[in-house]
Amino acid sequence: MKKKSIAVLALMIVIAVAMNYIAFFGMAVGDMSWGGVLDEEKGIRRGIDLAGGSVISFQANADSPSEAEMDIVEAIFTARLNNAGYTEARISRDETGKITVEIPSETDTDKAASLLGSTAKLTFVDADGNEVLDGAVHIKNAEHKYQQTSKTGNQQHIVELTLTSEGVEKFAVATEAAVAKKSENKNYISIKMDDQILSSPSVDEKITSESCFISGNFTAESAAELANQIKSGALPFDLSVISKDTIGPELGAKALPSSLFAAGIGILIVMFFMIIIYRLPGLIADLALAIYVGIISLVLGLMRVNLSLSGIAGIVLSIGMAVDANVIIFERMKEELKIGKTIKASVDSGFKKAFSAILDSNITTIITCVVLYFSGIGTIKGFAVTLGLGVVVSMFTAIVITKFLLKQLVGLNVKNRKLFCKA
Repeated sequence: MKKKSIAVLALMIVIAVAMNYIAFFGMAVGDMSWGGVLDEEKGIRRGIDLAGGSVISFQANADSPSEAEMDIVEAIFTARLNNAGYTEARISRDETGKITVEIPSETDTDKAASLLGSTAKLTFVDADGNEVLDGAVHIKNAEHKYQQTSKTGNQQHIVELTLTSEGVEKFAVATEAAVAKKSENKNYISIKMDDQILSSPSVDEKITSESCFISGNFTAESAAELANQIKSGALPFDLSVISKDTIGPELGAKALPSSLFAAGIGILIVMFFMIIIYRLPGLIADLALAIYVGIISLVLGLMRVNLSLSGIAGIVLSIGMAVDANVIIFERMKEELKIGKTIKASVDSGFKKAFSAILDSNITTIITCVVLYFSGIGTIKGFAVTLGLGVVVSMFTAIVITKFLLKQLVGLNVKNRKLFCKA
């Protein structure tokens, strides 16, 4: 039993070291590789306070826009940002119709302003200027594609549109009418985005399919942006750009290393005092804490969580909660040892008595994180995400890992109570 416990504890040490090495230095298996939690391409995403980026403010060109209209604008902004890959962007607004967007790592403010600020009202009009299709009503999807679209066989970037059933019917009627005007050279339908004509393809026959496309001098980027705007929907009113600023990453370049260094020093100090106060169980707590750091780092990195300074604060706080759970367990064990119970009985009883306190504190914290996430904005959400994930992992390490490691420690058949705990 003693040899088995030694082997298991040694294996857990190896696992803890391996997890942390992979988390911070990455690994490669065949053609697959991961650079670790700090890898800029595959690791955590850095918030604007760590990576720099663009901050753009818009003002609604409408008298006293309603709360419902501003909700629509925010939802459209969110959809456009997500479709463009800016999932870590933050949106805030006030009662005056001002809406501000922070986009980490994006330094081209003109590009970002164009993506967000376009009203994006798509319409199809015939040669006489009559609207035949409304993009908001008759188009259900838009996709950027690169394919052959002309009789010459040339490949080009296009935006393929998928019409609703009502849109198919209206488009069939419109194209049939356009064909009838061929002798007048009016057999075309123009596709307009806001007041700009994107293309005016000629119509040679009635079209009854649910798909049509917009072609022009598109690049891959401009076609993808147009498809994104169409999918996101049209804004309820025009927006004016009132400020465009670029934030450099100088703050983050200093803040991230110093924050990680401070967190590392803090963890080492905590580990030292756990050993001083709790002896052998303190060593077990340190091993469990090392496993916790490895797990939470892997989770944050593989999920590509958006990390800001407030997110780092959430991680540090969750580390404190992980240690707190071990302290509760060990204090209950000390109480059991003081009344004369064996080490094995003290471990079992200590866990039973500590379980409810640990569970209650973690559940209340998770509930708080959920409330903060859904009611907060920006940095508050980042704090809620990292703290919530950290609490879930810390609860797992306290209830499962620490208990398992203490069972192995009992298996070492330690007789000296002073080595086990200051009773």
